[in-house]
Amino acid sequence: MSRAPLPEGALGRMPEGDKGRMKIDDALLEAVRRLALEAGEAIMRIYAGKFDIVAKSDHTPVTAADLAAHRLIEAGLRKLAPQLPMLSEEGADIPYATRLQWSQYWLVDPLDGTREFIKRNGEFTVNIALIDGQEAVLGVVHAPALGVTYGARRGGGAWKWTDSQPLRIQAHPQATIPPRVATSRSHENERIRAYLKALGAHTRLPMGSALKSCLVAEGTADLYPRLGPTFEWDTAAAQCIVEEAGGFMTDTAMHRLCYNSKESLRNPEFFVFGDAKIDWSAFLPST
Repeated sequence: MSRAPLPEGALGRMPEGDKGRMKIDDALLEAVRRLALEAGEAIMRIYAGKFDIVAKSDHTPVTAADLAAHRLIEAGLRKLAPQLPMLSEEGADIPYATRLQWSQYWLVDPLDGTREFIKRNGEFTVNIALIDGQEAVLGVVHAPALGVTYGARRGGGAWKWTDSQPLRIQAHPQATIPPRVATSRSHENERIRAYLKALGAHTRLPMGSALKSCLVAEGTADLYPRLGPTFEWDTAAAQCIVEEAGGFMTDTAMHRLCYNSKESLRNPEFFVFGDAKIDWSAFLPST
């Protein structure tokens, strides 16, 4: 595999908060984690029974669990920080002119991995992130069916909870040979197949939702390449966790993902990885 350093300035720098913004500390992370647990409980009550599936205008599925979690999180965040707006997958119709006025806001996917929820394989998550400027500075990813939660806040490291006690996690700074690659369980396409073929020998770790990024954050996977459509709420919480674990989430030019920087909420293609010495873009198929 070819190796090359990240380009100068690719990792960027977190901005300092202005007066009046939320204080980003362990207490805030714990409050958001507990809210994610509550949303997870609401999701699991629906998961345990029968539920209807409705197709949204973009043909993606939505269930009562998505909407119940959205309402619970919205109410909880309003109580926690009434001054901050929230952008959610289930409430994303907010004009860019309005979003441009936001210095801080919550970015939420109340049920990431709806297809995994429908399949009942447990690989779905609640994602809650705090965005400051264009940076994800706090993130929680909770997998209620698996009993696992990941969380991080700027400058505080990355953590994993499987019970009440958190465990510090760290991305693997040197990829194994062959590399361990997290791949989407429900969104494989010809482009990712071509990429993996060019990558050569590797071990695949299929997974749903933001858990793929969390596998990199905890050092279980070396790489998660996403060469298909995602949105900003899919990545923000996990990006904070990955970066605080010492890993990276970049576009294919190896620049960090940023948020609320354009009218479209669609992400570019991206990589999540721990080993910055490898040029992961070298295996991209031609377009």
